[in-house]
Amino acid sequence: MKKNMNNLDRVIRFIIAAIVLALYYTNVIEGTLAYVLMALSVIFIFTGFVSFCPLYRIFGISTCEINTKK
Repeated sequence: MKKNMNNLDRVIRFIIAAIVLALYYTNVIEGTLAYVLMALSVIFIFTGFVSFCPLYRIFGISTCEINTKK
C-alpha cells in the first residue's frame, strides 16, 4: 500500500473530521445525518493516519510528491 496523500490532504481530512465531531457534540447535527457524517469522519481520520485513500487509487489520483515524481 503506497502512500497517495500529501500532508495538506491529511490536514484537511483531520480538520473536516474535527468540525463534524464538534457539530455532533454541540447537537447541531443529529439523527441519521450525524451517524453518516461520523462514519465518514472515522474514515477520514483513518486514511489521514495511513496516508492512503482507496478512492484515490481507484481514480488514479496521487497528491503525494514522492509518488508523482518519475
